[in-house]
Amino acid sequence: MDLKITTIQADIYWEDVARNLQSFALKIAEINEADIIVLPEMFNTGFSMHSEKLAEKMDGETVSWMKGQAKKSNAVVVGSLIVEVNSSGKKVFFNRLIWMQPNGDFYTYDKRHLFRMADEHKSFTGGQKRLIMHYKGWRICPLICYDLRFPVWSRNKELSIDVNEGKQENIIERSTNSAYDCLIYIACWPAARKKPWSKLLEARAIENQCYVVGLNRVGEDGNNITYSGNSVIINPRGEAILEAQEGVACILKTTLSLRELDDFRTIFPVGKDGDDFQVSI
Repeated sequence: MDLKITTIQADIYWEDVARNLQSFALKIAEINEADIIVLPEMFNTGFSMHSEKLAEKMDGETVSWMKGQAKKSNAVVVGSLIVEVNSSGKKVFFNRLIWMQPNGDFYTYDKRHLFRMADEHKSFTGGQKRLIMHYKGWRICPLICYDLRFPVWSRNKELSIDVNEGKQENIIERSTNSAYDCLIYIACWPAARKKPWSKLLEARAIENQCYVVGLNRVGEDGNNITYSGNSVIINPRGEAILEAQEGVACILKTTLSLRELDDFRTIFPVGKDGDDFQVSI
């Protein structure tokens, strides 16, 4: 079964939710026949540490907007935002990825690895569970930015901390040792570290024998940090299927083949020889 993926490499207006939602709505309106539409990390604010000021609740404006966009485009819409949760009477903030389906069902992943060089760990709480979605016959693991640097968390095996949800749509039982078929990384990854971004995306594809979708923003944020994009979609051999023009806002569209992935894993089944790891929380 094929999967149509669309990524939106875009500039983000600093801490301006209304303007960002309007901008991304116009871009999504240009897209035809997508199964999944991917937006950058903190697409509605930019990568801000002003968590208390900018946080929304799960019934807030941005999640409602995502619900409307998914229904209108008849596609899953994926992106992250700052979310406030009440935990035992205390406010807790997450950099939370939302997987919004066209029927209004949604699932969440809270960023596990918080970027301490920007003090993200002081403004947010780290997540404790991966999310692996079963959608249209595919198993998809969405992660966020700094997660890319930690291969054990991205490892293509069932972990004790996995959350497997969204199994209601077109499940196909397949003989495989893999937990997922496609990794999606959404990011605000600075241009100063664009080489590690590209190399690590290739490595995650090769070591996990999966497709990798890496979406990064462009432009400059309110902290004068520049982002070059370098968004890319990579096949299980580590080869780029499609690459965005550096520093330019653009939309990438491609179709991924599940048959080609399964054939490659059958011919070259490295997953069967992988080591086991224990993930401690």
